[in-house]
Amino acid sequence: MEKIKITIADSHFLSRKGLAVLLNENNDFVLLNEAISTADLINQWKFYKADLIIIDYTSANFSIEGLQLIVKKYPNAKLLAITEINNNETISKALSIGVTSHLLKDCDEDEIVEAIYKTAKGEKFMCGKIVTSILDKETNGVDEYSCEGLNISEREVEIITLVAEGLSNKEVADKLFLSTHTVITHRKNIMSKLGVNNTAGLVLFAVRENLVSPNHFLFSQNN
Repeated sequence: MEKIKITIADSHFLSRKGLAVLLNENNDFVLLNEAISTADLINQWKFYKADLIIIDYTSANFSIEGLQLIVKKYPNAKLLAITEINNNETISKALSIGVTSHLLKDCDEDEIVEAIYKTAKGEKFMCGKIVTSILDKETNGVDEYSCEGLNISEREVEIITLVAEGLSNKEVADKLFLSTHTVITHRKNIMSKLGVNNTAGLVLFAVRENLVSPNHFLFSQNN
């Protein structure tokens, strides 16, 4: 496989150097450069064409608003955010702007490495704390939840989206050329990963991840 070209964007010296050590120990990764601010990262786009940007958008000299500029300047790069614990609204906004995967800084090395591989391929990979927090509208924080990684495959995203759009298991199976049994199995696995036990949980996840628009449900109710 081709090496994954990576940029680290974080104002924290120790965070950058820690990630650099991790990346340099893996022969599949190439660390292209480091950026200490949004402006720094924007200015470097002509010189470094990263496949993946690992970013802490909460660190000094970065911001949630700056993510929009970064996404526009690096349209072909996937974004893996690794931040301190943050509020649900900020995390959800980052995901809606263009962050593909999201971890917290207390995630371990294996989880970070897996997130890099998955994100570089365009797959979503979320820290379990973040997913549970986003799904739970009542929670005020994420301290109580496990940080176990959540790997959602492209096929699972397709199924979540179709279920959220109101399709039955058979309709999903027909659309994706799968057996109904396979779709049911996928649904069980997805719900286990997300920690939900009903379709409403899948729908909420789909809305929060911008897989479907909330307007879809508003219009459906009028039909």
